[in-house]
Amino acid sequence: MSEMNEELEKMREKKLERILRESKEEAGGQTSVRIVIPVGEETGFNARLSEHFGRAPNFAVVELDKEGRVTSQRMVPNVSEHFGGAGRPPDRILQLEPDAVITYGMGPRGLRRFQEARVAVLRANASTVREVIAAYIKNDLQELTEGCHHARHQ
Repeated sequence: MSEMNEELEKMREKKLERILRESKEEAGGQTSVRIVIPVGEETGFNARLSEHFGRAPNFAVVELDKEGRVTSQRMVPNVSEHFGGAGRPPDRILQLEPDAVITYGMGPRGLRRFQEARVAVLRANASTVREVIAAYIKNDLQELTEGCHHARHQ
């Protein structure tokens, strides 16, 4: 059973590497990566991640160079339909042209939307922007492969 789990893990890692590589190639061989992270408050790298992607009041947008150094960081308010604005959260975030989204979870429809747009969706394994960016740089994040069961949107 453990050999099967190891093989599945290797397959997931290869798939994630392919998704990230293809997203960079499609962006014209860019040398930076743009990551979007749902957060509660606007406190920069100390901001705590929101429990669910679409209901996050804000999104941290972090850009890293090819060496993993942060080149820019900003906060973007969630102005989607969940907060009285227009549009679904994934569509609003795709306007920011991310290469990856790091989150604890999201609904199946949002996950499909990012997959269709070839944006890597990674499962957060820490509680602050600083910690998940460090995990991303160390390649310690797993791909999010299924939407939350409690999501209202299927």
